[in-house]
This record gives sequence, C-alpha cells and structure tokens, in this order.
Amino acid sequence: MNQSVDQTQGTSFSLPARVLHWLMAAGILAMLFIGVGMVASVSEQHNWLLAIHKPLGAVLLLLVCLRLIVRLVKGTPPLPADIPAWQKRAALASHWLLYLLMFAMPLIGWAMVSASGTPITLIGVWTVPAIAPENADVFAMLRTAHRYLAYLLFATVLLHLAAGLFHGLIRRDGVLGSIISNRA
Repeated sequence: MNQSVDQTQGTSFSLPARVLHWLMAAGILAMLFIGVGMVASVSEQHNWLLAIHKPLGAVLLLLVCLRLIVRLVKGTPPLPADIPAWQKRAALASHWLLYLLMFAMPLIGWAMVSASGTPITLIGVWTVPAIAPENADVFAMLRTAHRYLAYLLFATVLLHLAAGLFHGLIRRDGVLGSIISNRA
C-alpha cells in the first residue's frame, strides 16, 4: 500500500477506487450497526438481521479483494508535501489497519459460523463451505475475536472519518476531495 501514484491519476483516486471506497463505507457502517442490533436482540429480529449480515459480509469480502487490486494497480494520490512525516506514516498505518480489518472481519465471521456447525446460507439455497472445524471452543474464541475486532474497526473508521473531515474542513488541502471527485 504505497503512496505511489499512477501518472495518469493526478491528485484524485481512480473512479473504481472511489466507487469501491464509498460502497464499502456504506456496507461497513451497515454491518457494524446490524452487528450491534444482532447481539442486542433475542427476538425474531435477530434472525432477520443475521440473514442480512452474512451475505453482506460475503459481498464486503469480495469488494475488499477488488479494492486491494485496484489500489495496487492504480496507486494512491500523494499526500500534500507539507504534511509532517509522522502524519504520513500514521495515514499509511491506518490504511493498512483498515485493510487488515476489512479482510479479517468477514473471514473470522465465516470461520465462526463454520465452527458453530451452522450451514452458511447466503442467498436462497446457496451455501459456502465451512472454513473451520465444528468446535464450540473455536466458536467461542472466534466470536470474542469478531466482537473485539468490530470495536477496533468502529474506532478506526471513526478516526478515518475524523482525519478526512480535518483535511476537508480545517486544512482544506484536497485530501478529502481526492476520494470524493476526480480533480485530475
């Protein structure tokens, strides 16, 4: 995830990168709130939310794969030259953390459901194979990991949002604009 830039890209992310960013932002926020609703409900709402959570997690896993490919192929626009080096390193580290969590959350969720012994039905009768052995201890460990990583993801998303707003409203340096529109 270098800060290199494709020479044709200019100062904005590519259109595919921008579309994937905003699709995933909406999906991740939905997943976080659906997850909170699932664990807070013991009613029939739980099953309804779970029926949304599983296929959306699968879609997000596919989207993050595409997003990583686009990022590696197209690069990212450079940060403004006047940003201190420590902030550039923090930005790069936070993006690595977001990518790690965007991959880890659906994979851990998939493994957790696999360990529960429940078939993973996404849409209709389409199921995906188990990726973990059926085991109550493994399920409990993965459920705990999924919960705490969700907290970390939520905190990281909030920091990412705060940084974007800082760049857009306070610094007005074009960083926020680079993910909103094509300014090349």
